[in-house]
Formats: sequence, C-alpha cells, structure tokens
Amino acid sequence: MGYELQISLNTYAHIESLDKGLLLTHLHIREDAHILYGFFEKAEKDLFIQLISVSGVGASTARMMLSAMRPEEINRAILRGNARQLESIKGIGKKSAERIILELRDKLGKGKEDTTNISSLTNNTLEQDALNALITLGIARPAAENAIKK
Repeated sequence: MGYELQISLNTYAHIESLDKGLLLTHLHIREDAHILYGFFEKAEKDLFIQLISVSGVGASTARMMLSAMRPEEINRAILRGNARQLESIKGIGKKSAERIILELRDKLGKGKEDTTNISSLTNNTLEQDALNALITLGIARPAAENAIKK
C-alpha cells in the first residue's frame, strides 16, 4: 500500500538524495478530500500546523510558505514583524502577512528565537529576493543559496 504525500521544497531538498527515510505526517481532512502532508523535521510540521490555524491560510498556502522559506526564517519574520518578507512568498499578500504576524507572534514568541542558523542572506533584500525567485522556479534551496553566494 502506498500513500501520496504533499511535501514542501524544503523537505524535498532534505530527502532527494536519500534511499530511504522517515517523514512526519499530518492528515488534513476537508469535506471533499483527505490530504496527507509530509515533513522532514518536527519544526517544519509544527510551523505548518501553526500556519493553518491562521484564518485565511490553508494547507496549500502553508506548504507554499514552507517551500519558499525554511521554518526558522518564517519564525524570524513573524517574531520580528517583517510582513514584507512574508509578502515575498507567492500567495501571501499584505493582509495575509499582517494576519499571520498578528495571530502567531505571541504563540511563536513563547519559544526562543533560533539565531544559530541565521543565513548570511537574511538582511540583504536583493539577495533574499533572488533566493526567493530561484526557489519559486523550482531550484532546491541549498543549490540556490550556493549560486547566490558565488
């Protein structure tokens, strides 16, 4: 028996070279479908669940967000109130970004903000835009980051 899993580009980048592995899952039940989402790490799954709890953010939008940015980047953007960074994600407009920040800042703020994995690209808007563009085109995040650094 097999199951189809919806995964983010972030998860794909982690598993593409593996022969076998373990994914965390979330079953999203709607009136018309039962959709199974897969995650490489717990932080991504936890953030996905937080994102879909926000009014107006569906599972597809949450998966798109996790494809465009790593969980720690999304967490940082929310904690810092950086709506502009969230708006750079396909499908997220100004109102959605502001709503996500408003509804999740306190929930995410209870945990410590992870600053150990801050990307060197975080504070450079031009490089961040280039990274988002490459990811949107389907290039894996690590490959896109290496291309931008070069």
